[in-house]
Amino acid sequence: MNYDIIEAFGQIAAEKNLELEYVLATVEAALISAVKKKYPEVEENVRVEINKGEGEIKVFLTKKVVEDVVNSGMEMTVEEASEHYEDVEIGQELDVPLPFEEFGRNAIATAKQILIQKVREAERDKIFNDFKDKVGQLINGNVQQVEKGNILVNLGRAEAIIPSREQIRKEKFRQGDRIKAIITEVQNSNRGPQISLSRSSNDFLKKLFELEVPEIAERIIDIKAIAREAGERSKVAVYSNDDRIDAVGACVGVKGTRVQNIVRELNNERIDIVPWSSEPMIFVTKALAPAKIVNVEVYPSEQKMLVAVADDKLSLAIGKAGQNARLAAKLTGWKINIMSETEYDALKKSEEAEKVDIETIEEIGLKMIQKLIQSGFETAQDIIDGGLEKLVAIDGIGEKTAEKIMASCSEAIEAAREKALTVDRLASELSAEMEFSPDDDSSPKPEDY
Repeated sequence: MNYDIIEAFGQIAAEKNLELEYVLATVEAALISAVKKKYPEVEENVRVEINKGEGEIKVFLTKKVVEDVVNSGMEMTVEEASEHYEDVEIGQELDVPLPFEEFGRNAIATAKQILIQKVREAERDKIFNDFKDKVGQLINGNVQQVEKGNILVNLGRAEAIIPSREQIRKEKFRQGDRIKAIITEVQNSNRGPQISLSRSSNDFLKKLFELEVPEIAERIIDIKAIAREAGERSKVAVYSNDDRIDAVGACVGVKGTRVQNIVRELNNERIDIVPWSSEPMIFVTKALAPAKIVNVEVYPSEQKMLVAVADDKLSLAIGKAGQNARLAAKLTGWKINIMSETEYDALKKSEEAEKVDIETIEEIGLKMIQKLIQSGFETAQDIIDGGLEKLVAIDGIGEKTAEKIMASCSEAIEAAREKALTVDRLASELSAEMEFSPDDDSSPKPEDY
């Protein structure tokens, strides 16, 4: 065995990005396996010695000197031991060198097979360990193949896949194209590391902003929320931790250069950059821009807002196929009910027409009416909204009386509603058609195209 063998192992280690010590340990294990295959009677008495300095690999069998040999793989006679050592005595355990030619061609092939397998496993483990900590990072690669809608990407030492659902619609890549994506998942399997990438995720868009906007990478500006329909349109809410820096302006860049670089990377996806606000009403108003907001009513318990916009801005606020309002709802986390100013005024008139002053309800006595007004109840709607518990909490009102009052109020409201039925139905239908939820999943999917 000469130095060229050790050098060859070094080249294997370098090519596979492995430690030389690991490769040599693998060689040792492979040789031990080959010896055991050649000599089935051998147990744990095989020793491999690798001398990197001299480029030598030696294999030894540790045998015990005995008078009568029962197991030739474990024992030897004094005469056999004397071929290698002087002054041999019964009972001694000695290392006997094992020439490679004694292994036999099949044993050597086994050692080679084990070596290849172990090196491949080590390479897979190395790749997995390198990439498992890179989940969430941006990465560049070359398109290796487009197969069944999936894009196979060559990352150098590893392959990755961009499933069709993680691609930007209408994007077309050819073999050899450079491609940028974010690592979403790394799994270890029998076939090696399975690396999944995405170009359609919100995180990919966020990483592109970090790449183009130094203030975001330095945490001077924070991206508070992202709502995205990949390939179509996105809304990004940003906030500056430094009052001297305009978050939106920094992200847009001089003459829009920063955001345009991102738009080009995303196949001309439209990007709206919105100033984030801790005040929900302001945030929703900004998220619906450029539509002009006329009025906003907030319903915190339902996480819902009723938004009225100028008549000529209704289609702008809603957007094509409801996209602008849908993205605004996802961005803010609020349900948004949009209507025109005219529709809003009609709704308010309808609600006003339905209001019933408790003084007009004949079933409730005068003294009881005075008591209810003193307790803050002015209309039948106030009583219904307050519920039974609030009525019972008033001195002199028991549960049965409270139930009668509630029933009278319900009947009075229903009668008033009948009078304003036409207006009410119109307002309700308009309201229902223009409601957008943060959970709305009606955005286009890759398979829809």
